[in-house]
Amino acid sequence: MPGPLLAVDAPFVLYRSFFALPDSIQGAEGRPVNALLGAANVLLRIAADRRPRAILVCFGAEAAHYRVELYPPYHAARPDVPEALAWQFDQAPEFFEAFGWSCQTSPDLEADDLLGSLAAVETEAGGQALLLTGDRDMYQCVGERVRVLYLRSGTSGVEEIDADEVMKRYGVSPELVPDFIALRGDPSDGLPGAAGVGPKTAAELLARHGSLEAVLSGASKERPRIAQALTEQRDELVAFRRIAQLQTVSLERPEDRPTDLEGGAAAARRLGLNRLAERLSAAGDVSEL
Repeated sequence: MPGPLLAVDAPFVLYRSFFALPDSIQGAEGRPVNALLGAANVLLRIAADRRPRAILVCFGAEAAHYRVELYPPYHAARPDVPEALAWQFDQAPEFFEAFGWSCQTSPDLEADDLLGSLAAVETEAGGQALLLTGDRDMYQCVGERVRVLYLRSGTSGVEEIDADEVMKRYGVSPELVPDFIALRGDPSDGLPGAAGVGPKTAAELLARHGSLEAVLSGASKERPRIAQALTEQRDELVAFRRIAQLQTVSLERPEDRPTDLEGGAAAARRLGLNRLAERLSAAGDVSEL
């Protein structure tokens, strides 16, 4: 039986690796290569453990235009990419491709949207998908054939998130995650949510009403403070849900493509990642790493 398709949130993995490893890790040109090294190690570990049939590394816009049009402060407070990381971002697609990992990108959509689209095309074909990310927005994709591999910032290892775990963490089913985010807010994206509504209240509202639309329609039945927030922010909350909901685009189902250790070793040497290159060359198979 073929393994799952692994779709990777490349910006998150690179950011996480850059801040988790010291920038004193430098390559052939005296530039930091910590993000590339950390990302490669994460993907190789998962390749060894999960044996995916193919790995798709996804890039995209920092903030999709349609999301900014819906709510201009979206992502506005995020800091600029450090120069040392920006250079590694530029090297990353060629580096990852050398391992036999395909890169998918879009100038109009974010990496999250591509992950969700890949999960959809894979499950429609009867396969299974794993989504590697540190963005909890991706919980909305979880289903019978889709799991999120949640990579926490600053720590090692991943947590596999299924529908029961989404319910445990949020108090809602995966398909209601965008509704939940709209009500609760998402500080990392600059979405404030409904005034006075935290995660517990958001989950309770959705449990009673079943959807954001129903919550807004039944706002008058809630406590005065909550009713006022839902009424006054109605249009804004609908926009927040549209922002949180992934956009699905038509993609071809990726072909099986094994990890290429020799190609990865050659790319690592070119960048001055000599220890990684030696480890890859010495391994006969990804399971030996």
